[in-house]
Amino acid sequence: MFRTVLLLTASNVFMTFAWYGNLKNTELPLWKAILISWGIAFFEYLLMVPANRLGYNNGFSGFQLKITQEVITLTVFAAFAVLYLKEPFQWRYLISFAFLIGAVYFMFKK
Repeated sequence: MFRTVLLLTASNVFMTFAWYGNLKNTELPLWKAILISWGIAFFEYLLMVPANRLGYNNGFSGFQLKITQEVITLTVFAAFAVLYLKEPFQWRYLISFAFLIGAVYFMFKK
């Protein structure tokens, strides 16, 4: 489980930069931003596909993998938005995250 979460986290760091990293440099032509994003996303896939396969082969269901990935994505994005994009973190984001943690709880409850 730890390796799956670690790989999902690393892949989400790449994904976040691929999708949102271009927002700091909007002067860059869109076609260049797309090509750079595709290049970064390649590394995301190199981590995401093995993470999902490893998790699925070790007891995660597809649903569990997806909800885990979504929580990781939002956690990585929150750090990215605050540290890289310099956006303020608001209290309502914490409430949203709490609901997501509740979703994870119910997803893994047997």
